[in-house]
Amino acid sequence: MKRSFLIISLIAAIAILGLIFTQGGEAEVAANKENATHKAAGNKENAAEKENSETTTMKYGLPIERFIVLNDTIGRNETLANAMYRLGFSSSEIYTLTQCPDSIFNVKKIQAGQACALLCDKDSTKRHFVFETSKKSFVIFDISDGYKATRQEKPTEWREKEIAGQVNTSLWNAMEERGTSPLIAVSMSHIFGWSVDFFGIQKEDEFRVIYAQEFVEEEPLDNYRIVAASFRSSGNTFYAIPYTQDSEELYYNIDGNSLEGAFLKAPLDYYRISSKFSNSRYHPVLKRHRAHHGVDYAAPKGTPVYAIGSGKVIKKAYQANGAGYYIKIRHNSTYTTSYMHLSKFAKGLKEGDFVKQKQVIGYVGSTGLSTGPHLDFRVFENGKPINPLTIKSQPKKPISEANKEGFNAVKDIFVKRLTAIPIGNIDNKAT
Repeated sequence: MKRSFLIISLIAAIAILGLIFTQGGEAEVAANKENATHKAAGNKENAAEKENSETTTMKYGLPIERFIVLNDTIGRNETLANAMYRLGFSSSEIYTLTQCPDSIFNVKKIQAGQACALLCDKDSTKRHFVFETSKKSFVIFDISDGYKATRQEKPTEWREKEIAGQVNTSLWNAMEERGTSPLIAVSMSHIFGWSVDFFGIQKEDEFRVIYAQEFVEEEPLDNYRIVAASFRSSGNTFYAIPYTQDSEELYYNIDGNSLEGAFLKAPLDYYRISSKFSNSRYHPVLKRHRAHHGVDYAAPKGTPVYAIGSGKVIKKAYQANGAGYYIKIRHNSTYTTSYMHLSKFAKGLKEGDFVKQKQVIGYVGSTGLSTGPHLDFRVFENGKPINPLTIKSQPKKPISEANKEGFNAVKDIFVKRLTAIPIGNIDNKAT
């Protein structure tokens, strides 16, 4: 009897343990199944989020599809308030927004044609107001956070293009004929300004240019930079090869000499020489012959005038019966230059200021004894006037021995690319 009781008890214990293990296994399977289900759902959600992130359009730093966007533009003779009223803002809201610091958003500098936008939630609740201060920058106001304003930049990219052609009348016109911006011609005149006189170029002179243009939101901007270039004139080919030496990127010729000299060849980008250096020139106002120890550059009123070299402004004044508004710059112990008949000076410029080469110091005018807008430009060597057209300019530091191998590798690449651009090529698409 006792033995039977023990057997029955043992069988019961085994049954209970089996039930426990079975339930535990089932629970573990269920738990694993639930975890797998959650993991699959999570993976599905992550995949959906990834897909959404890849298809989401970002504008003003926000996922633009999540908002109702109302766009407007400042009209002629309008203020910001006009546009904001049209977008549904109240007078108190407009007042709150205009209290933003001028350093972030100056309502006095708003111009016709500038764009703005209101971003609302799907329930039409105002969330953000955006004002585009330029093609590249904007100010965004967080309406839900007391109109907190931040200035931001739009993402931009530079796309390379190639162009080549011949000059028939001027480099400016040649660029237009090839279907690109004449601003490329301005950039080239800056680069080659120490070695090529672009106002003495001849018909059928050739140019080849690799340049980059800036884009924002697929819109091309009038911002260009020369990557590399060549210009062939009178049987000579001049190259502009970029290379960084001593943390400064400059353009060099194929011999490794810098294209930048101590002095520019001219203080203007575009001009016509109307009178040259002379010891006896007939003065159109005084009606008599007298010395003219300078060069007159005829140019439209308001044309920017550059310092031909770095130096200190030693005179900024007005002479009613002579130079009109004029500036004198001392470049070193040897050379001083003078810029006369200006319409006005560069903003903020004063005597004692140090100016850099190619810095705008004033604008062409016709003040003083003058019959029309022009710049009377003079150069003094050790205090004596010399002909500005004959001044020699020493180039900046050439490629060092340590950098020659690297420069030659870069040079070979760009010379090959430039040579391969066919003459007559019309503004290739971005590469």
